[in-house]
Amino acid sequence: MLRIETDILIPGRGDSIRNGCVVVDGSVIEFAGSVEDAPKVSRKGQTLNVPAVMPGMWDVHGHFMGLRTANVEEITRTPPLVLGIRTAADAARAIDAGFTSVREPGGLGLSLARVIDEGTLPGPHIYAAGSGLSQTGGHGDLHSYPLELVEVLTRAGVHAVVCDGVPECLRAVRLQLRRGAKLIKVLASGGVMSELDDPIHQQFSDEELRAIVEEAARADRIVAAHCHGKAGIVAALKAGCRTIEHGSFLDEEAAEMMLAKDAILVPTRFILERLLKFAKEANVPDYAYRKLVGVHASHTRALALAIRKGVRIGVGTDIFSSGPGTGIAWGMNGEELVHLVAAGMKPLLAIEAATATGPMTLGAQAPKSGLLKAGYDADLIALEKNPLQDISVLANPERITKVWKSGALVKGAER
Repeated sequence: MLRIETDILIPGRGDSIRNGCVVVDGSVIEFAGSVEDAPKVSRKGQTLNVPAVMPGMWDVHGHFMGLRTANVEEITRTPPLVLGIRTAADAARAIDAGFTSVREPGGLGLSLARVIDEGTLPGPHIYAAGSGLSQTGGHGDLHSYPLELVEVLTRAGVHAVVCDGVPECLRAVRLQLRRGAKLIKVLASGGVMSELDDPIHQQFSDEELRAIVEEAARADRIVAAHCHGKAGIVAALKAGCRTIEHGSFLDEEAAEMMLAKDAILVPTRFILERLLKFAKEANVPDYAYRKLVGVHASHTRALALAIRKGVRIGVGTDIFSSGPGTGIAWGMNGEELVHLVAAGMKPLLAIEAATATGPMTLGAQAPKSGLLKAGYDADLIALEKNPLQDISVLANPERITKVWKSGALVKGAER
């Protein structure tokens, strides 16, 4: 049994607690509250004192793709084994940064989760979608390559599934479920990193989107919708998609619709900021950079609007490259909280977005995680300083002193 006493306990939802205490029994939290109310631990137990403790964080939109560049076409020139080995280091960087859970809406996460869960590699809990669903010529297509090559990559499980019409969309959902997907990802608008499509345009028809959502729902899976433009956002919400990824052109009407449907926005501000700043280092193609500049300004307004309206927000970075050399590396995930606070969110709510909201993006597949609460999974982190006073603490892995995953100390063991 482990007893953690702390100057400040941040439970994930609700007010922080001064002079707090968390008691962990095996892989589960037995108690979280004030020191005065905490049970004593046995002589065989351990007591630690730390400045601050909170739940392990969730990145609900990150891709384990193993690319050394932001140009997704590189996936055609890199052996899948190389991509996979790179993601092993990325997973270790994620948990070192205090992210004990990752919802992966497309990438190699299904395979990576398997080797992490069996103990072969260190890393976070991964809840993966398998391959995202794209219409032909959509955001998940590689427009300058033969469609036959894209289909080969699809079969190898390293790229999006191209599907058109209701029957193909149903099969694409079932293929991801067959691989063990915990959610389904649909590319419901154009994107930035794809060559020919426009981010403001809706992709997939209303009928196709409904079929995807209904098929996923039969297996208790939610659908996450990549959407920049308003048309895609509205269509995805009408179809029943539970999360909107990016939301760059969200306006008052769309925000009200999200509130009415209790949908979650995952704004991924991090990726827009880093791609603009490190476009050259990350090898961002010219066509993508031009779109990026236009989307960035609208996204700034949309994020501020969503926060002001009280739309529920989850923390996601959209990191899809591998290694610090790209400037968009795993381990930098905590910077998304800094962006949320800069956009007008209170630090306590930004932490809620990174903790308690995380499992909500999985619907019925959600674990008991994201809260320091009795009966919940013992995924938690200790910090050298109160992040409510300085949110940037969560953006620096060196200031995250200890990480527990399922009750096991995976960072910060005494040497």
